[in-house]
Amino acid sequence: MLSGNLHWQYYLWGHQQDKLRTGVPSGRKRGSKVMSVVVLPSAFWCAERIIFYEDRNFQGRNYECSSDCTDLHSYFSHCNSIRVESGCWMVYERPNYMGYQYFLRRGEYPDYQRWMGYSDSIRSCRMIPHYRGSYRVRVYERENYGGQMMEFMDDCESVQDRFRYPDIHSCHVDGYWIMYEQPHYRGRQYFLRPGKYRRYSDWGGMNPKIGSFRRIMDYC
Repeated sequence: MLSGNLHWQYYLWGHQQDKLRTGVPSGRKRGSKVMSVVVLPSAFWCAERIIFYEDRNFQGRNYECSSDCTDLHSYFSHCNSIRVESGCWMVYERPNYMGYQYFLRRGEYPDYQRWMGYSDSIRSCRMIPHYRGSYRVRVYERENYGGQMMEFMDDCESVQDRFRYPDIHSCHVDGYWIMYEQPHYRGRQYFLRPGKYRRYSDWGGMNPKIGSFRRIMDYC
């Protein structure tokens, strides 16, 4: 059974690529070209790519990236627009994935306000890997997984409406999530990968205030 989240591409291969057949083969006739259909899910053909531009509206010096980069300062001095060709990305205000974090999905961002940026400083970026497992986040009232705990398996638009505690000090995460400082997916953003976070500083938080969070599920 095919997952509803997968997008499929169909390719026709001639006799020169006959050895690559993985789909439905056709019959061979003497003197004829062998054709076959190769069916690949999006995870195999969607190559992640992001393009940074120094000026607004995709003008000026630009740099194309297809993998994680800890320091972008040698490629451009400032960033006022971004085009995400494919994949989902986190971009960061400072090198080494520090400072303000911004989640970007495929699309065009003609100025930094479009990605809720606070300035035109982008100094590092991280590609968000494809994930096919289950999503779950356990949030705790205190650090080191202490106090009250609540488990979520879907998006949460307002943490206080469901958790009833003003702060989240630690959490345990399956899947990839974005946490927001304010309700309704607004304010400062934090990218959480699968793992354990004993205190809010582990996810780059300046304080334990989390107002909402959601899963990262669209990749291409």
